[in-house]
Amino acid sequence: MTAPGGAVGGGAVWEAVLRVLDTGDLDLVADHVLALDERARREVAAALPAHLLVAEERATARWHEREARRARENEAAWRAYVRAQEREGQRVEEDERWQWDAHWFRTGAMGPGESWAAPLRVAGAAAIGGAAAVAAWLSRRDLQDRWTWDQRTIAVLERVLSARPAAWQADFAVRATLKLRTTPRRRGARDPMAGLVLAMLRRSGATPPEHDPLVVAWVTAAPIAAELRDDPLLDHLLPRLFEAEGAGALLRDERADPPAARSWLAALRKLQADGRIGRDVLLDGCLRRFLRGGQAADLRFFVRLHELLDPTYDEVSKRRRDYLRLLPVAPGAVAEPALRHLRRLDDLDPGDVREAVPALLARGERKLLTAGLTWLDEIARDPGTELGSLAPALGYAFACESADVQGRAVRLAVKHAKRFGEEGARAVREAATVLPQELRETLASVFGGEAAEDSRDFEGFVPVPLPAPVPAAAFPGPVVVARDVEGLPDGGRWEAAELWLAGVVRLYGSDRGGLAARLAELWPGVTPPDGAWQAVWHWAREIARLVMAHPGEGRASGRLPEAGDVPGPHLFLLRRWAEVCDAIEGGTLPPYLLAEPTSTTGHLDAGVLVERLAGYERAGVEALPADLRQALLRLPRLTAPEVAARAGRLTSRAGQEAARWMGGDRPEPVAEITWWYYPPAGTPGCGDRRSYGEDREQAGTGAVLHELTAHLTTSLSGGPVAHRLKEHDGYLRWWPYLMPSDREAVAAHLVPHLTERWQRARTEHAQAKALALADGPMGEAAALVQAYFVADRSRCADPEERARPLVELAARGELPAEEVGRQLALLVRRSDLKPGPVFETLESAAALGAHREVWRVMTGFLAVFLPGPGERPHTRHTQGLTFALRAARWAGARGALPCVAELAQRRASNNFVREARRLHTYLT
Repeated sequence: MTAPGGAVGGGAVWEAVLRVLDTGDLDLVADHVLALDERARREVAAALPAHLLVAEERATARWHEREARRARENEAAWRAYVRAQEREGQRVEEDERWQWDAHWFRTGAMGPGESWAAPLRVAGAAAIGGAAAVAAWLSRRDLQDRWTWDQRTIAVLERVLSARPAAWQADFAVRATLKLRTTPRRRGARDPMAGLVLAMLRRSGATPPEHDPLVVAWVTAAPIAAELRDDPLLDHLLPRLFEAEGAGALLRDERADPPAARSWLAALRKLQADGRIGRDVLLDGCLRRFLRGGQAADLRFFVRLHELLDPTYDEVSKRRRDYLRLLPVAPGAVAEPALRHLRRLDDLDPGDVREAVPALLARGERKLLTAGLTWLDEIARDPGTELGSLAPALGYAFACESADVQGRAVRLAVKHAKRFGEEGARAVREAATVLPQELRETLASVFGGEAAEDSRDFEGFVPVPLPAPVPAAAFPGPVVVARDVEGLPDGGRWEAAELWLAGVVRLYGSDRGGLAARLAELWPGVTPPDGAWQAVWHWAREIARLVMAHPGEGRASGRLPEAGDVPGPHLFLLRRWAEVCDAIEGGTLPPYLLAEPTSTTGHLDAGVLVERLAGYERAGVEALPADLRQALLRLPRLTAPEVAARAGRLTSRAGQEAARWMGGDRPEPVAEITWWYYPPAGTPGCGDRRSYGEDREQAGTGAVLHELTAHLTTSLSGGPVAHRLKEHDGYLRWWPYLMPSDREAVAAHLVPHLTERWQRARTEHAQAKALALADGPMGEAAALVQAYFVADRSRCADPEERARPLVELAARGELPAEEVGRQLALLVRRSDLKPGPVFETLESAAALGAHREVWRVMTGFLAVFLPGPGERPHTRHTQGLTFALRAARWAGARGALPCVAELAQRRASNNFVREARRLHTYLT
């Protein structure tokens, strides 16, 4: 039972031990417990487990008491310092207190008794009887505190355990060894009991059991040769060094050029030179470790040791079978020295060589594969050598990604063609299908057969016709009954907003009472917010308040945001709602709106607009200015002559303006894109790479949006029109439907929001689809928006879905393919977008029927994407040429491309130039 105060058993022996434990003096604890008789030790051993929690709590209390005392002393010292400074007229800065407290914190040290576990370990080691029980006690997880086992603790424990009989010590050493656990892969990290285990193994002379954590603990300390020579564990553990899991990872960073004085490489080499360790032990150990396999980094130490030993000719010859076994599977860092040592031998029999060469040719590493070709060339010089059995292995070299390796393999095959025999020649022909066209033709001229077209260029592609353009659906009918009016969700569908506004205007004149009751039901007690109203729902609630007979507070248009605070399309959208508020307040609200669309693309049928204007004239109603401009912007590009004639007979100012618009006097938007990008000096391309600072230094994106907006500048990095949008995303989704016949103007406003990653206001794939269904010419801005969503996998993962806007534009005959390609290249060059998604999307577009347009896109892409003078080609450039050849074959394209022709004429033989030649050869 537990006595008051935490004493277990209540005996005088335990009370005395407790007082000694509380001192934290390990030597005092050891001496006191060792002096007890056997019965007293059993009493202490029985009481120790129950005391663990009490000991930790008492140690924590002592620590808090000491820290509180130190804090009081620190505070008193600080106040004395402040008073002294004030007496001398010195000002105490604010950061001085922080520095003072930081010093106080750093100088805090572990005091006596804080490491509560160490005294208990010593007491248990002295009091517990059996070796197994002591090993279990010292390795208890609940006996591990935050303070590590230092050398002092290990020394005291070793002294305590050495008082036991020799057999007991050996038994303990073995049992404690098996309790060691694996540790993290970093030098100096090992089981906390490892030091004691190693000391007891050395003291007792016990044979260490095979246990990997023991080997890792043994190699943790960097030795010197003199220490290691006399270590009784050397002969037992050195062979295990080459087998223990974790040893290689621990030693991976030891250097061999030259090895550090205190390192395993230096110690082993010195002991081998002195004859303390046999060379065969180290060489065989290294080879045994290589054959076990593993990660290249974990084998690094053993490779360095092997090379430091520098095996002799006879040593390599004796182990040739082991070296040969390493060639096909060992990591390159192991296989390369193995090959180098084998190549020194001049007595390898033909069977060994025929085993080694295919193993090297099957490697993926260029260096080893090239070595295999060199060796094959050497053995082929023997007139009696038959190469047919090696022909399948030559196919591995044909499949290598390196153009140099492929070319060398082909030249070797042609050089020794007569040595392959009929079966070998057939194997060469079969393996040649993976080679480029010109290399296949070279082999076919010698080995026979036909140089079939590269299978990579077809992949079962079957061209299909373009789909029919997507027809536009009719816009929903107008709201004419008050109960059909719905609440307006902010940021919702633009159609709902149009129907709500048009319905409220209609019902205000025909059923104001019913409308007011319905709005009161939907929005009881509406109060628009203070400040500028940037959201549509702000204006909707003000309209509802005015309809419900609440008096106005002056012109609501005064709540419009400033022109520089929001983008032009958004401000125009708000003006239309603001003028409805003003018209209700001023009693000038028309019976219906002119701009209510007739198509889900946002378009307004010209004949319908003429009828609405005629109705205005009959009723003597003046058109609202923003509503009229919105109606004109929604007119299709082409107007039937009879409709234009009817418009010409209108007499009102609004009617005459509509007639001029339908007669062809429609302003065209102008847009240019400025890239806020500064390319490295000397990196021009072979195509048109206009960037900020060249011929467009002063040109921004000037968008003449009819009478809507002033001059603005757009850029991919934000630029001046990346306005701060508050409380919402600026209704970017609605913009294509505000100007459905001027998609270039809409795109110019969307460009600054393409690359927005963290704000709500960013362009979405839906806008690319909406622009494809819209009308009007497509310039740089519209091409850039389409290009961005071809390349941006993050906002639309499905490549077929990304391809559909391009296919729709192609089906309408409106795709500026070359300009889209140019913008794609600029995006890949100047942003974090990658070419992989670009090619995925284009391949999907080709599969959907736009294969001819995809090739046109690639012509614009290559002109800007390919490296020009002073630029180094990369893998992505080679990928671009490879895809371009596929696209050219899909489209049946012909005609040289200047930027590709120039590359094809270069004398280099790398993959990049080779792919350029393939494409140029096909096109010409």
